[in-house]
Amino acid sequence: MSKQFDVVVIGGGPGGYIAAIRAAQLGFQVACIDEWKNAAGGPAPGGTCTNVGCIPSKALLQSSEHFEHANHHFAEHGITAKDVKMDVAKMIARKDNVVKQNNDGILYLFKKNKVTFFHGRGSFAGKAEGGYTIHVAGKTEESITAKQVIIATGSNARALPGTPFDEVNVLSNDGALRVGAVPKKLALIGSGVIGLEMGSVWRRLGADVTILEGLPTFLGAVDEQIAKEAKKAFDKQGLKIELGVKVGEIVNGKKGVTVNYTNAKGEAVVLDADKLIVSIGRVPNTIGLNAEAIGLQLDERGAIVVDGDCKTNVPGVWAVGDVVRGPMLAHKAEEEGVAVAERIAGQHGHVNFNTIPWVIYTSPEIAWVGRTEQQLKADGVAYKAGTFPFLANGRARALGDTTGMVKFLADATTDEILGVHMVGPQVSELISEAVVAMEFKASAEDIARICHAHPSLSEATKEAALAVDKRTLNF
Repeated sequence: MSKQFDVVVIGGGPGGYIAAIRAAQLGFQVACIDEWKNAAGGPAPGGTCTNVGCIPSKALLQSSEHFEHANHHFAEHGITAKDVKMDVAKMIARKDNVVKQNNDGILYLFKKNKVTFFHGRGSFAGKAEGGYTIHVAGKTEESITAKQVIIATGSNARALPGTPFDEVNVLSNDGALRVGAVPKKLALIGSGVIGLEMGSVWRRLGADVTILEGLPTFLGAVDEQIAKEAKKAFDKQGLKIELGVKVGEIVNGKKGVTVNYTNAKGEAVVLDADKLIVSIGRVPNTIGLNAEAIGLQLDERGAIVVDGDCKTNVPGVWAVGDVVRGPMLAHKAEEEGVAVAERIAGQHGHVNFNTIPWVIYTSPEIAWVGRTEQQLKADGVAYKAGTFPFLANGRARALGDTTGMVKFLADATTDEILGVHMVGPQVSELISEAVVAMEFKASAEDIARICHAHPSLSEATKEAALAVDKRTLNF
């Protein structure tokens, strides 16, 4: 007889495992299905984020940053470090261990919260009395039934037409995290989050890195002033970023990859590289879900169609995260997962898309929340802006990293904060204050009048808020 559950979650990434845990906390009998395998073939829940995304990339960024500091910045602190070498295999092994710790942590959380875990691929078999039948294809075949289903199957890397990923020379985010030695020449197509972060890792370790971007502007979604500041820093580091290119034929050979492209001046260029990382976005993962078995509606991109509450067109079936509309961010998926679990329980789950923070974990880091200056101009919103450079921040000077700034945008009449944008040291942590402020509809003056610890990087946030009223104290 089929095992019966109140809620079944298909997918164990950030949206899925969090949804399962929250549903269990609310008193439901919950199961979570996830097919990701570790090297030994065992379960590895956590989705793209934990296995080949957010977590492993941050581990490599940290290792490569230590290497960069030892080679280029220790001397100014009076530290002598000679003949510093990077053992790439050991760096990758450390990354793998960090991933495993997160995988194991999720399995522990399932056990703690009494969530039944099924290791395999979940797909719809059809409707059942009072719910749905879901087939689990793993080491053993199982069928389970659920009154409510939450789909959290995530996304896959988008390949260039005619250039499939072989994860040897042509790499997705997966292959980019498993490179066994520092390539002499590395090419990347796409200057988004993955392109910049992976480009930074291998540039620090000695690779000659070229990033090709089709758009004429750098980081078009980022506030223009912040993007320009970041570009200056990346140029100085030796990260070669070419904008406005048109990629032509790509030849994947035994010794590497040749990329033919036309640059912004209209000149034909041939770029030979040992490895090519393609990071041109991601596509919703609905392959094998058997959506047609229950009449589940997909859009032209293959994403599951949902309303504002993450309800699909099929009663009792919900979808969250990368597989639906909205930003493909792990923390957005988590918030939707919690909200859906609470809605199933008759509560009023809430996700505010206007206060979802964005972060790029390069050095300098880039973080923002809310609208950019160019968006406010396009919308005809009257605003005031205030900026403060890390150059004038005491803690940044002590750290030896004074690149970048904090920028506030506030309503010209009410002073309500409309957007906060940062580039500089540890801004991935600083942005949370801005998110809290915007959730509570704070004004720039509210932040300006809050006491911030001295010396701290957070003082740059206070000073930028003061700058909205043209009254900075330290610049």
